[in-house]
Amino acid sequence: MEVFDRRLLARRRDRAAAGFAGRDFLFREVAERLADRLDDVKRRFPLVLDIGCRTGVMARALSGRGGIETLVQCEISPRMAWAAADGPEGLGGPARRVVVADDELLPFAPASFDLALSCLGQHWVNDLPGALAQIRMLLKPDGLFLAALFGGETLGELRQALYAAEEAEEGGVSPRVSPFAELRDAGALLQRAGFALPVVDRDRITVTYAGALDLMRELRGMGESNLMRDRRSRFSRRATLMRAAEIYAERFAGADGRLPATFEVLYLTAWAPHPAQPKALAPGSARHRLAEALGTEELDAGDKARPRPPSGGTRSRR
Repeated sequence: MEVFDRRLLARRRDRAAAGFAGRDFLFREVAERLADRLDDVKRRFPLVLDIGCRTGVMARALSGRGGIETLVQCEISPRMAWAAADGPEGLGGPARRVVVADDELLPFAPASFDLALSCLGQHWVNDLPGALAQIRMLLKPDGLFLAALFGGETLGELRQALYAAEEAEEGGVSPRVSPFAELRDAGALLQRAGFALPVVDRDRITVTYAGALDLMRELRGMGESNLMRDRRSRFSRRATLMRAAEIYAERFAGADGRLPATFEVLYLTAWAPHPAQPKALAPGSARHRLAEALGTEELDAGDKARPRPPSGGTRSRR
């Protein structure tokens, strides 16, 4: 099943490439946060894959960080790939190679990479479990996957305003904002793809705009506007867009009149399986009782706990 139009994604990124440097603030911020997480892993990654590199945002975030010898940048948009290839070499960063390829059909041999990175690209993948499984196969045993993707709360304000405006002006709604992954599902997706030791956490980044139309223009300039195949083929009515801008301001404007746009970012960390990785113990194999660790009395099922003597202090929640 194809939810997103991948050819349209390439065309829109091509169109956005020339001005992307002036609109890449969100990608730069998230790339830095991914790089900070990588700093916590004390090991070298000689060969690294950057999936959906755009104009080289992740490469710049990695500049000056040791342990990476070669960075292979992969991008579906030829113009963005050319911009990434024209980026500055050196600066203490790794050697770079740029490949034009679809994220859904990565043209690399199994067990090739020590590390795979993806900065805000996986939300446009039609088969996310399949894409994650493909990435896992490209990693060497005990290779690391580190990714950021938009979560389900992303652009919730815009989604509400557009749906309400379309219902009011056109008597029905159509998909206008991409569905995003949910935090509760991300860990299960990693396990389903065959990864080991999955960890998922999230951030919320709020950006304010003077008006809703400014946000919509920014999304187009990023190459991040609606790619859903079942979207309406005709252009949005002017009256619908203006009504959406009014609803956005009525519902969400701050005291200063600016409009917030929420971006929920999920961070995924997982490893390709390796026999030396730590594994959970079998049930019943523990050598120490939990009661001993907690300093409490162990009771049989059905027994009532005895009153405990008062402790030396109290704690309140407010």
